[in-house]
Amino acid sequence: MKKQNTGWKICIVIFLILTIISFTPLVIPQGRYTPELFGIPYTMWTGFLVTVLFVILTFIGMKMHPSSQDKEELK
Repeated sequence: MKKQNTGWKICIVIFLILTIISFTPLVIPQGRYTPELFGIPYTMWTGFLVTVLFVILTFIGMKMHPSSQDKEELK
């Protein structure tokens, strides 16, 4: 139970960091659209990457959520 609770807290911290980073100039540079990769601007690629990381984090968080442990114990 303790390990699962720690994993859940790590997921929350990573979520908060990703949320903050996604609105900084690191992901959204002001007034720039270069460099490009396959004709898609940097901002779009980093947006794709952040979205994929959120999906993976959501899946991990679903497994680590404290209530998921309670449901498994009932079975």
